[in-house]
Amino acid sequence: MVKTLPNRAGCGLRGLQHKNSRPRWRAQEVVRYITTSAVTQQPALDLPIPRHEKVLPLEHIGRKRRLEALKEAKPFSEFSEFLTDNYQRQHDYLRISITERCNLRCLYCMPEEGVSLSPPAHLLTTPEIFYLSSLFVSQGVTKIRLTGGEPTVRRDILPLMRQIGSLRSKGLREIALTTNGLLLHRKLDAMVEAGLTGVNMSLDTLDPFQFQIMTRRKGFDAVMRSIDRILEMNKLGAGIKLKINCVVMRGMNEREIIPFVEMGREKDIEVRFIEYMPFGGNKWSKGKMLSYKEMLDMIRQKYPDIHRVQGHKNDTSKTFKVPGFVGRIGFITSMTEDFCGSCNRLRITGDGNLKVCLHGNAEVSLRDMLRESNDGNPIDDEAFEALKQVEMDRNQGRLAEGTTLGWGERERKLLDIIGTAVKRKKEKHAGMGELENMENRPMILIGG
Repeated sequence: MVKTLPNRAGCGLRGLQHKNSRPRWRAQEVVRYITTSAVTQQPALDLPIPRHEKVLPLEHIGRKRRLEALKEAKPFSEFSEFLTDNYQRQHDYLRISITERCNLRCLYCMPEEGVSLSPPAHLLTTPEIFYLSSLFVSQGVTKIRLTGGEPTVRRDILPLMRQIGSLRSKGLREIALTTNGLLLHRKLDAMVEAGLTGVNMSLDTLDPFQFQIMTRRKGFDAVMRSIDRILEMNKLGAGIKLKINCVVMRGMNEREIIPFVEMGREKDIEVRFIEYMPFGGNKWSKGKMLSYKEMLDMIRQKYPDIHRVQGHKNDTSKTFKVPGFVGRIGFITSMTEDFCGSCNRLRITGDGNLKVCLHGNAEVSLRDMLRESNDGNPIDDEAFEALKQVEMDRNQGRLAEGTTLGWGERERKLLDIIGTAVKRKKEKHAGMGELENMENRPMILIGG
């Protein structure tokens, strides 16, 4: 049964039945995950074909084997070796920057004069983003987060989200968004309908005047309207995970830590305080950074009973709760206590580079490899359909299940590039003294 939520225009909001859903298995689906090689002892191919590519019909498998399959069934494919690094970290979380543009100029994100943007032809197109998303999902990625710049300024973000949402049938479980919230309230209903499950809202002050100082733009009221709309929709059953990301800078907004904590007194919000980090053009200095222990001590002065709560093994934040509060508090301690050992994230920049570590400067182009089959030109909708037709002709009128363009030499090359980059990922990023002197892109060009 499809739930329907009223929106402010009185229209129905559909498509919420998938929230927090888990895969359900029918017998015929389980059989799809038993490969020919598993049954006949044939050697596995070098290319990690989806486990449902070669199967035996149900009647060819004994009752005992069927029961064993039901017990051992895992969604879609075993986790890909291509996304597992040399420290056995499995990367099932992909962050994709879908634009370099932003409608704010936050102090910690970019220099006041802005940044040089990539030429439009260098940026990934919607078909390219969708294709890469499908490739990563085929290898075990279960969560995709769209970032920027500011992702809501991309004109076709809604069609893009709907396309990515179609990958839920392939194993994708979460579609999240990192946003400054200025435009979100206008598009939120349609995004939830497209499959949105989580929102990280960047907000560093609760003072409208301070907001203008820190972002060099107006817009505080619009951000708060977006937060209120999410909470309103959640009361109606939307199930959107809402987190507020607050970068704390000494001498700028540390006095607002307590007001941010108190946002969660009656609201189901998780406010996460982020240690100020060095990136190109943000004039970072150690003196501006407030450590998480200093922040926690400030909170304990007013709320001595605050205590840590159990989080997920891949969480970037240390989570705390004030007794009696509905919401929670988190600390992202990138500078003082890294969490590299449990990192499960990969990033694709707006210009199509794979970045395996936020604080590393090594990048490898997926865009160039992807466009080889299109003479190096951007792949628009027309070119994408032409490539799909080539694959269908090659495979006698059908596409092999897996990615949106089937399985072939293109996928093999891309996976080789991805796998090599992941294997080169370091055990941990550089320390604070090295990070402040290391060249890295401005945050807005990385995608956060």
